[in-house]
Amino acid sequence: MEFTSTTGEQKYAALVRAAAETIVGLDFDGTLSPIVEDPSQAHIHPDAPQVLLDLALQVAAVAVITGRPARQALDLGGLEEVGNAIGDAGKELYLFGQYGNERWSSTNRRVIGPRPPAGLASFERELPRVLRRAEAADAHLEDKVLSVAVHTRRLPDPEAAFRRLLPEIQELAARHDLVVEPGRQVIEVRSDGIHKGVVVERLVEELGAGGFLFAGDDLGDVEAFEAVATLDKQGLATLLVCSASDEENRLMDLADVVVHGPEGVMELLRQLADDAAALRA
Repeated sequence: MEFTSTTGEQKYAALVRAAAETIVGLDFDGTLSPIVEDPSQAHIHPDAPQVLLDLALQVAAVAVITGRPARQALDLGGLEEVGNAIGDAGKELYLFGQYGNERWSSTNRRVIGPRPPAGLASFERELPRVLRRAEAADAHLEDKVLSVAVHTRRLPDPEAAFRRLLPEIQELAARHDLVVEPGRQVIEVRSDGIHKGVVVERLVEELGAGGFLFAGDDLGDVEAFEAVATLDKQGLATLLVCSASDEENRLMDLADVVVHGPEGVMELLRQLADDAAALRA
């Protein structure tokens, strides 16, 4: 791992000392799992189940906070099995899907979520016309029930298609009172009012946390980074981790630590678990 400053090293040391009161929040795609062309094949890093269990033994709780539907993330990550193991150890695994609109935990083992937002059905009916106008008719559409994601990754020039589509989709979404969440060659449209930063704030309040680590990789994680930065100003031990890649590094300037993709995230979490265990021994 690469600290962005000496302050980052100091914050890591403080987080180790506060580990027992710390919540570890993790994005899914690009953080626990690699970015792949087919979103249905984004399985988590093979070491993640054991790393998450070892980590859970040293911290207050582990929370996966993703834009994916909760059930999809649970299945791709094998997280129900991970939750069983963490629960058996007397700890808790949370999963928040669709930016916090859905919630699952290893104690309450069912997905709880709202109905689809008003305006989403009308948005989806008008979307094909927008895609054609932006010369992106073959973009992959992912219906998440509570949101819709437009992926440009499979198009001949993904970045150019993304740039053409973004303003068009933003305009259409605004007409239907929906918000746009850009990501890595994906544009997601959903209801306003909840995002990953809200999840961070709620978890801290619910659990009375004394520390928070958040690891993410793209623009969908900015609100979580901002919420953790606010906690830092309030005196909590915090650490912001950017899971960088060759194609995405926009969180680097906000991070205390930069690692390379899911492999780097695993290395950092292993180190945190080991250092916290050694301090408690």
